[in-house]
Amino acid sequence: MAHPRAGTPALPEDLIDVAAVDRAYYDTTPDPENPLQQVVFGTSGHRGSSLDASFNEAHILATTQAIVEYRTGAGITGPLFIGFDTHALSIPAWRTALEVLAANEVSTFTATDDTFTPTPAVSRAILKFNAEHPGVQSDGIVVTPSHNPPRDGGFKYNPPSGGPADTAITSWIAGRANDLLRNKLDGVRRIPFEQARSGQYVTDHSFIEEYCNALSGVVDMDAIRTSGIRIGADPLGGASVGYWAAIGFRYNLANLTVVNPTVDPTFSFMTLDTDGKIRMDCSSPNAMASLIGARDHYDIATGNDADSDRHGIVTPDAGLMNPNHYLAVAIDYLFTHRPGWSEQAGVGKTLVSSSLIDRVVGGIGRRLVEVPVGFKWFVEGLLDGSIAFGGEESAGASFLTLDGGPWTTDKDGIILDLLASEILAVTGKTPSQRYRELADRYGESAYARIDAPASREQKAVLSKLSPSQITATELAGEKITAIMTEAPGNGAAIGGLKVTTENAWFAARPSGTEDVYKIYAESFNGPEHLAQVQVQAQEVVDAALNG
Repeated sequence: MAHPRAGTPALPEDLIDVAAVDRAYYDTTPDPENPLQQVVFGTSGHRGSSLDASFNEAHILATTQAIVEYRTGAGITGPLFIGFDTHALSIPAWRTALEVLAANEVSTFTATDDTFTPTPAVSRAILKFNAEHPGVQSDGIVVTPSHNPPRDGGFKYNPPSGGPADTAITSWIAGRANDLLRNKLDGVRRIPFEQARSGQYVTDHSFIEEYCNALSGVVDMDAIRTSGIRIGADPLGGASVGYWAAIGFRYNLANLTVVNPTVDPTFSFMTLDTDGKIRMDCSSPNAMASLIGARDHYDIATGNDADSDRHGIVTPDAGLMNPNHYLAVAIDYLFTHRPGWSEQAGVGKTLVSSSLIDRVVGGIGRRLVEVPVGFKWFVEGLLDGSIAFGGEESAGASFLTLDGGPWTTDKDGIILDLLASEILAVTGKTPSQRYRELADRYGESAYARIDAPASREQKAVLSKLSPSQITATELAGEKITAIMTEAPGNGAAIGGLKVTTENAWFAARPSGTEDVYKIYAESFNGPEHLAQVQVQAQEVVDAALNG
């Protein structure tokens, strides 16, 4: 149930005390034996809050030292590119990281004038350097909790592939970091920030110029410029704020407006998300309420989360597009408007994304690569060109350059936003109008995600289910056609379960932070059928957990 103030402007009582968050970062010492206060890498790095003793100076000292030791062991001798977003904890954590990196004599590139840097700009910088320096590998750190509330901090590592680190890497880094915490940081090297920032091991890097100048190689910027489309770009107070202004200037987009250029670590300008929290989720109608309300002022309006790896598309005719709908539209458009792409290149999707994508991919005659949740599964395919587009249900995607080379191997919300304007400029139709055409051709679905209670023990069982533990043969009146615990695209473990029928499916995955499991479900037979799928999905999963 939505919070009664969801979609309404934040009030003073909703805002964090920035000074208190900052003090807790430095003054609170985490308990290394408390699982809630240890370094834990999820799908997008270590996240937590200084107020909960889960994201503090000790965590960043230990994690950065662990990254240094990992890259040394892996033979990574090139520079490390580091960026940070606009969350209150990001600048303190960036400062701490530089102290450790410089003390360990790691050549580190950080943004000129210490400006905010989106995740895709860091990924792009890593790939560009490695392409230009054969035999020398670089890597990166992005200090961001993505779209999380203002009280949170995040710290993620991108290896030389430029994308999110895989589980083997993050497990090693987290394990070593927690050992350092237990040893009271014995083994961590650091020097004062001022000495680090001005010393020989930290170099200014123009991420913004490098990224913006290359955009015409991945999006048809000429088409956007000549169309005169009115674009409203809302950074939601995040790291893309300077980038949108630079894009408008670099490509002479006279009708591009940076809707809200304000940077405020309390994010006081936001409307509350569905649960009543401030969250920079550009795929949430409640978090995007202000931009949706101004949609008639623009032909295309867009949003990004705090580190700009997610996209939100708002059109005058439909408001905020469902992320799954836009992914389908983007795939259909790109694979019919990118002659430089290989005919063998496939489409990557996470297995909890809409099956409309499956139908679109079949319609354009391409290969579908369905993988577990997490953008890391697309990295290799984007690097070698076997996947031309990789997208996930949470409004994150990236795609190849016009000539079929890798652009980023991490999610890039900026190019997905610009693509919406390219689609309108080239086809004369908004992405939402093109979605209606796809829905008429392939069917319209009802899609939703709900949570169901589960103990820690039950979640452990769910993460290791086998198809043989599922006894059901029908789902919401349809014969079950597949029961999967491994992703068909790469054979990797789902960490849960997916069950499909001719016109519906559900997937169940344990939550990493709460005593619940997540049920994703979709039906092409309407909302009532979806509700039946959701009810029976819980019955199927609970039977397996309690069997």
